[in-house]
Amino acid sequence: MKLEGDQLARLKKYCTSGKPLVGIRTASHGIQSFLEIDPEVFGGNYKGHYNVGPLCQVNFPDDTKKRPVLEGVKPFQSKGSLYKNTGLSKDVEILLTGSIPDHTEPIAWTRMYKGGRIFYTSLGAQTDFQEESFLRLMTNGILWAANRAPRNK
Repeated sequence: MKLEGDQLARLKKYCTSGKPLVGIRTASHGIQSFLEIDPEVFGGNYKGHYNVGPLCQVNFPDDTKKRPVLEGVKPFQSKGSLYKNTGLSKDVEILLTGSIPDHTEPIAWTRMYKGGRIFYTSLGAQTDFQEESFLRLMTNGILWAANRAPRNK
């Protein structure tokens, strides 16, 4: 999708303002006229994706500390293709990784950007929305970005 003119200017103004922002899946590269959103704002490094097919195992990295965004989230499998996202900004906190045979990538993280809270996940394929842990992750991520406490189940 290409935005231009005033639409693009307003989007860039908000995204680079330091206000809360949540990015889901193709938000990293969906606006072709603002690809800088991924490295500059989300702290990502989208470089395509692996083939669809092997289920992506969603896990917690070994060094994941207890974080509000992960409250009530359990490991699960995603049918969506795994995004190639290694080489994130040094200031992101990786929350979840995704693994297929021979590849593991970061798939959910948080970041402070200009004082604002950023939550991004490369999950969000259509079938992910049927997974309770994904819905919990999204709810928690949105509340975290808005600086609100996660809701109990």
